[in-house]
Amino acid sequence: MLFARRDIEAAGAGAGQDDSPAAKRSKPEAAAGARPTLTRTEALAAAAVLALFVAGIFCIFLAAPRREFGQILRLPRSLADVRVLKDNLAVYARDHQANFVLGYCSIYIFMQTFMIPGTIFMSLLAGALFGVVKGGILVVFTATAGASSCYFLSKLIGRPLVSWLWPERLRYFQSEIAKRKEKLLNYMLFLRITPTLPNTFINMASPIVDIPFHIFFAATLIGLIPASYITVKAGRALGDLKSVRELYDFKTLVVLFLIGSVAVVPTILKRKRTYE
Repeated sequence: MLFARRDIEAAGAGAGQDDSPAAKRSKPEAAAGARPTLTRTEALAAAAVLALFVAGIFCIFLAAPRREFGQILRLPRSLADVRVLKDNLAVYARDHQANFVLGYCSIYIFMQTFMIPGTIFMSLLAGALFGVVKGGILVVFTATAGASSCYFLSKLIGRPLVSWLWPERLRYFQSEIAKRKEKLLNYMLFLRITPTLPNTFINMASPIVDIPFHIFFAATLIGLIPASYITVKAGRALGDLKSVRELYDFKTLVVLFLIGSVAVVPTILKRKRTYE
């Protein structure tokens, strides 16, 4: 009963509520029978992501030569895998670019939707095959689509999983969001640009703490650009990269935090004027 009451209070934080005894008694029953729903915009976006995934997988099987299945249909798990895939896919990506891009997007979105590790290696592969500009656009698009798909999935079924995996972090995130309702986009941009919280947690927890999808989407689309640029650029020099840890050394982290700090400056200035 304690956990049910806490979930109900968290879901209704900041909204107008009826605090009468009758309303309080009815809350557990209402929560038990309530089902998470998607808005029309969210449903259309989710359908578009699913359609892209299905089309991409279909194109892979339709266009890829049968003898190359073993080389193409594999997920990179290390830098060595990325180097092998780059060598095997260079000609295929050039000759069947549209099919390859659809397949790449499908796999990336699938990995992010279901929290499968390894998307950083997919980003490196995009840089190695397409360069900084094209690879960067591809990574930002697929990362945003995958994060959105994960958002929808979590909105429907994610609350028990997030509460089990990250209970303390979820409570902290919820309290921080409650403090920043007026400048929520700025705060979400800061989280996306900097490694303050893992992206997987942000994707899963955002719908649970009632972050609107349009704010989540905008912060993800813009906030992932700096990190995507760093990763894609490193993919161009894949042979010189010895470890993934080299991507985010101290200097890079400082730069990311400086960029992220710009996003929260309006919030700080407004709070300062309020105190004055």
